[in-house]
Amino acid sequence: MIRTVVSLEKEDKAWLDRRAAQEHVTMTEIVRRAVRRMREDCASSPEAFDALLRETAGLWERGDGLSYQAKLRTQWDRPADNKAVKGRGGRR
Repeated sequence: MIRTVVSLEKEDKAWLDRRAAQEHVTMTEIVRRAVRRMREDCASSPEAFDALLRETAGLWERGDGLSYQAKLRTQWDRPADNKAVKGRGGRR
């Protein structure tokens, strides 16, 4: 491994120390894990997203998806049915 020096805010260093104590590992291990996780997250690139879109294209078989979404969203704007709300423990 290569050693490096990192400057941290006092609060961040204190958090790292507490977290390391909770997990019974060194503070540097917490930093290593964070770097690994960030690298993995960065590996989820736009190319991977494009591949996901290609693989799932055509799965929706109920017609125009945007029209379906618009229909569902009209339900969000309707006032709640007071009877239904009362029957489910809502406000009276």
